[in-house]
Amino acid sequence: MSCPAPLRGVVPPVITPLTREGEVDVPSLRRLTEHLVGAGVHGLFLLGSTGEAAYLTDAQRLTALEAAVDTAAGRVPVLAGIIDTTTARVLDRAADAVKAGADALVATAPFYTRTHPVEIADHFRRIRSGADLPLLAYDIPVAVHTKLPRDVVLGLAVDGTLAGLKDSSGDEGSLRRLLVDLRARTRDFSVFTGSELTVDSALLAGADGTVPGLGNVDAHGYVRLYEAARAGDWAAAKAEQDRLVALFSLTDAGDPAVMGPSSSALGAFKAAARLLGLIDSAATAAPQVPLDDAAVARVRAHLVTAGLL
Repeated sequence: MSCPAPLRGVVPPVITPLTREGEVDVPSLRRLTEHLVGAGVHGLFLLGSTGEAAYLTDAQRLTALEAAVDTAAGRVPVLAGIIDTTTARVLDRAADAVKAGADALVATAPFYTRTHPVEIADHFRRIRSGADLPLLAYDIPVAVHTKLPRDVVLGLAVDGTLAGLKDSSGDEGSLRRLLVDLRARTRDFSVFTGSELTVDSALLAGADGTVPGLGNVDAHGYVRLYEAARAGDWAAAKAEQDRLVALFSLTDAGDPAVMGPSSSALGAFKAAARLLGLIDSAATAAPQVPLDDAAVARVRAHLVTAGLL
């Protein structure tokens, strides 16, 4: 399907199920994709941070994307992360995404190399001209080490280079200022929050939707939150958000003495998905540290408390 403009709603960043040998588990990915579409999500974002894109080979990325596109079968748009260090490498990933049948592309600013706002803008313009698909910018300074400048995003939105933004900066004040500036200058632009914990407030401020990693675990909850917000029932939206905030504590299941927060969060999402029968293995890509039995038990307890098990 073509990607609607502007895209709105709940667009989970889909985890990439792996076998114990580290290969993409295509049957599990198909099952998870089918579950998410059935839950009423409005799109799927493949190969983002939650999808462990940084750990996957180019061939593995293409395998995962092709499986998701084929399973979604046009029922919802599939957004392909084409995240890589520099423009030429990103364009290679964009070509793969076009080949796989993705509906839109998601790219960060260049990273590893140090860049200037002029170079960042040119990076996005070259991607957009090199692949005939809508392009969304991914603002994730914790990983890229560059915060997308607001004037750059505004300029690329107004000139049509960018169709949208996924904001995972954690800077709620900056996001609010961007929303105010955007609404004064263009309507054909989608803004998504990447924060699972403040979706209700972002929607109230004017965001178009959310890209919640926790949506792999409770897609129905985020769809209910979004629908309540669209209906103007902010009390119901807050209640659903509060429940999801409590559930998000499962990302702290890992022992910080032996693993980083990424291993803990991604391991918890995958452990939860396995416990829910959505994927066959909770394996994460090396060298991430896997959750031990005690951590998985903590994940299970959160699922029970949330009414999911």
